[in-house]
Amino acid sequence: MAAPTDVPALDGLWKGQLKVPGGQLEVIFRFQKLTGGEYFCALDVPQQKVSRMAVKTELKGDTVRLYAEEAATRFVGKVSTDGKQMSGTWQSPGFKTPMVLTFSALPDMSAKNVRLTPPYREEEATFTNLTVNARLNGMLTIPAGPGPFPAVVLLSDSGPHDRDGTVGDFAPLGLLADYLTRRGVAVLRFDDRGVGKSTGTPAVTTLDLVSDAQAGLNFLRTRPEIDLSHLGLVGHGEGGNVALLAAAQPLPPAFVVTLAAYGLPGRDIVVQQQATTLRTLGTEAAQIEAATKRQLAMLEIIRQTTDNAQAQAIVANMLKQNNAAIDNATAQSSAAEMTSARYRFFLAFNPVEKLTAVNCPVLVLNGTSDLTVNADANQNVLKKGLSMNKNVTVKKLIGVNHLFQPEASKWPLVNGQQQPNFSPEAQETIREWIVAQSKK
Repeated sequence: MAAPTDVPALDGLWKGQLKVPGGQLEVIFRFQKLTGGEYFCALDVPQQKVSRMAVKTELKGDTVRLYAEEAATRFVGKVSTDGKQMSGTWQSPGFKTPMVLTFSALPDMSAKNVRLTPPYREEEATFTNLTVNARLNGMLTIPAGPGPFPAVVLLSDSGPHDRDGTVGDFAPLGLLADYLTRRGVAVLRFDDRGVGKSTGTPAVTTLDLVSDAQAGLNFLRTRPEIDLSHLGLVGHGEGGNVALLAAAQPLPPAFVVTLAAYGLPGRDIVVQQQATTLRTLGTEAAQIEAATKRQLAMLEIIRQTTDNAQAQAIVANMLKQNNAAIDNATAQSSAAEMTSARYRFFLAFNPVEKLTAVNCPVLVLNGTSDLTVNADANQNVLKKGLSMNKNVTVKKLIGVNHLFQPEASKWPLVNGQQQPNFSPEAQETIREWIVAQSKK
C-alpha cells in the first residue's frame, strides 16, 4: 500500500467511456478536495441525463473506490504514476466491465484570459457567519451606475460547492450572476464552508445553512450600493429550501426565488431519485419495483434504529444482499453515510413545515426535464405549503434540467462545439420577476 504522501491529487474531472450493450456512455466523476482533506465526488452521465449523483469516495494509496448508492454502482481503480489516468472496473447489478478514466483540470473560472472584462464592478467579498464562526469568501458584482440596486444572495445546491456552483465544467451560479448583474441586479455568491477560500466545516443539515444565507444578507445590508428594501435570496436545489427557511425567520429577505427546490420529504425524494436513475439506465420495471421495496425497507430500518452501530450493521448487510458487486469495505462505508446525522436529517426533513411563516414574494421555478427533483410533484407540494402567501408565482420551464440547462438543441456553439448554457428563458424569468418586485 502506498504511503499517505503518495496519495494522488484528484481535484478535477475524470472522464471515461463506459462500454454498455449496444454502444458506450461518457461518464464524468468530479472531485473537489475540502479543507478537511477528504474529497467530495459527484457523477454525471450526460447521455442518460444523470447529473451530480452523490458518490462515496475511499482513497488508499493509489487505489480509489467509488460507490454511487442511488444506482447501486461501484468503480474501483488505480491512479497512474503521472496522475493522469485511473484504470479499473465498473460494476453494477448484472454488469461488470473495465474502464479507464482520464484526468482534466477544472477550468479557472476567475482567470482573466477566460473572458473579457465585464461591464460591472467585481469585488472579492469576505464576511463572517458568527453563529458557527466561519469566514465565508466570495464575489460581489455591482452593476454600472450610482445605484442603489436590487440585490440577491445566491445559494448553492446540496453538497459543498464553490461560489459559481460548479458541476463538472458548468458553473450555473456564475452564469446567473453575470446575467443579472449586467441587467441591473447586484449579486453576492460565495464558496460554501470548507470550500475554496471559505473556512469552517461543511454544514450537516439544511437548517445549518440558513445562518450562511443570513450572514450574506447582513453583509449586503452594510453596503450603500444596495437597495435594502429589495434584497432577496435565490437558491438552487437545497439552496431554494434554505432560502425559504430564512424567509420564515426574523429579518427575512424581501423576496425568494427557488430553482428546483424540494417540496417532498427527503425520504420520498430518495426513493423517487433511485427509481428515476434506474429507469434512465434502462432497468426493467419489475427490477425497479423490487429495488424500491428494498430501499423503503432499508430507510425504515434507519428510521427505527436509533443506535448507529446497530443500524450500520443491518444496513451494510442489506446493501450486500441487494448487490453482490459491493465488497465489505464499500458496504460499511455506505452504511455509515446512510446512518449519519446529515442523511438522517434529510430523510426526515419536511420542506413545507415552516412555509406558513413565509410572507415575502416567492418565485418557484422547476424544469420539466429535471430527473433529480420532479417538477410536478414538488411544485404542487410547495404551492400548497405557500397557500397562505398571496404573492407566489409558480412556473415550469419546458425542457430544462436540474442544472437549469435547456435541451441540448438550444445549446450555443463555442469553437465549433455545442456547450451547455443556463436556460435563457429561466434567466429572463428570474430577472423580470426580481425587477417587478422592485417596482411595487
